[in-house]
Amino acid sequence: MKPEVPHTVLRGKKALVVGIANEHSIAYGCAKAFKEWGADLAVTYLNEKAMAYVEPLSKALEAEIFMPLDVSNAGELEALFGRIVKDWGRLDILVHSIAFAPKEDLQGGLLNCSSEGFAKAMDISCHSLVRMARLAAPLMKDGGSIFTMTFHGAQKVVANYNVMGPVKAALEASCRYLAYELGPQKIRVHAISPGPLKTRASSGLKDFDLLVDAATARTPLGELVDIMDVGYACAYLASPFARHLTGETLYVDGGMNIMA
Repeated sequence: MKPEVPHTVLRGKKALVVGIANEHSIAYGCAKAFKEWGADLAVTYLNEKAMAYVEPLSKALEAEIFMPLDVSNAGELEALFGRIVKDWGRLDILVHSIAFAPKEDLQGGLLNCSSEGFAKAMDISCHSLVRMARLAAPLMKDGGSIFTMTFHGAQKVVANYNVMGPVKAALEASCRYLAYELGPQKIRVHAISPGPLKTRASSGLKDFDLLVDAATARTPLGELVDIMDVGYACAYLASPFARHLTGETLYVDGGMNIMA
């Protein structure tokens, strides 16, 4: 059941959501929740192939800014923030929901991960958050909220998560340090840790369906979360009701993480 909240909680807030690939994306759940709660949206797409899937969603969300963003391409991140400066002059919410590792490095186990693959996974999945925060912070003139997406495999060994485990662990640590550094500017930073969700990104993990089945069986609530559960959690954390929460790794997983 969708929570009943005033549609003005985030009215006037400017939210940039990075990482929508299709209607199953966690980032799309975040964007929908922000829109429902009154925020104005900027949405990105990875490349021309992805644009066909993301553009209809952007239109449905009435996104005011719609631009390409591949963080591995020089200048694209700066161009996006330049557009935000031009059109909005400020930013209140940033969602970083991107991750990547070359398939052979992701599926081959950590011992067999190449240095090039490890570096690429770390750059796209982790350091890109730092780069975004650096550009976002000057625009969050009255404070703001920054979110990224992690997974329980950062804290405990999850079979077949492989190189993404160390990378997500670094991402969670980066959130804590960013929360510390940006705290004086009233900018709050959180890592969100959903349970297993069937997204385009998760499809690259070996035996992911088995992971989903096992997680469902272990979850105290007896069911997995969906993208809107994650979206509403972020909307709450971006609201004034969570103004003194920062640096958290928040599990949105039906309690799966508490189980042995």
